[in-house]
Formats: sequence, structure tokens, C-alpha cells
Amino acid sequence: MAFDYDLDFDNIDFREQPELYRVGRGEQGVLMVEPYKSEILEHWRFKTPEIAKESSEKIYEMYLDYKEAGDFVGMDMARKFLQMGYTRSRRYANYKGGRKYDEDGQVKERDIDEEKAESAAIFEKKWIIVREDEEYLKMKKEHQKKYG
Repeated sequence: MAFDYDLDFDNIDFREQPELYRVGRGEQGVLMVEPYKSEILEHWRFKTPEIAKESSEKIYEMYLDYKEAGDFVGMDMARKFLQMGYTRSRRYANYKGGRKYDEDGQVKERDIDEEKAESAAIFEKKWIIVREDEEYLKMKKEHQKKYG
């Protein structure tokens, strides 16, 4: 089932109501699903490789805590933040200022920033670990079967 953008995200605690959570595609809902957004967002940074390393390790540690608690929604949200760390770092690595399009809507020429590319690689490694975690995949399948 697709991510439901019609839910009242301002008033839903997805830890208390995990049945309302839908995995969606990619990073859908990453900045909407509480209390996870607030818990994880404060640690999400990628400006330099050092910052990205610290951030990705903290978010991965949170993933493991959610996993230990049997909290699939938290696990999936941590996965989304790791994925977003990768995709945003790549965007900034490829395009100065993170802007892919110019004022006319044309794709800008790439201008590779090696520091941001390194940040992206750091997040990508943690993202791959999570998305290939057998327990995560099992819990994801169970959640989708049970709730859609």
C-alpha cells in the first residue's frame, strides 16, 4: 500500500499507532512521521565526511535500538534518514548548492564536490547494511502483510 499523505500527521504518534504507518517508496514521509522524525532529525548531518560519519553512526545506533525494541516503524524511519543522507549528499556532491536545475528549469552541468561525495559514500554504507538486514526485511514484510 502506498504512503498515505492524507493522515493527520500533526496528531498521530506512530509509536502508539504503528498500524497507521505505511513504508511507501524510498524516503516517503521521512519528515512527517512522529515521534521518529524529531528523534532522528536532530542527528542528521552531512556537511563534511567527519560530520557524516558521526551522524550515520548515531542514526545506525538508533536503528539498532529500535530493532532491539521490536519497533519496525523506528527501524524504517532510521533507514529512510540514512537513505536521505546518501541522496542529499549526492545531490550536493553533483551540483553546487544542491540545485540540479537552473532558473529556466534546465539541468545544470555537474560540478563534483569530492567532500560531499565522500559524505554520501559514508551514509550509503550504513543504508545498505540496514536495507539488507534480514530481520529488517522480515519485519517489513510482516508489517506490510498485517497493515498494508
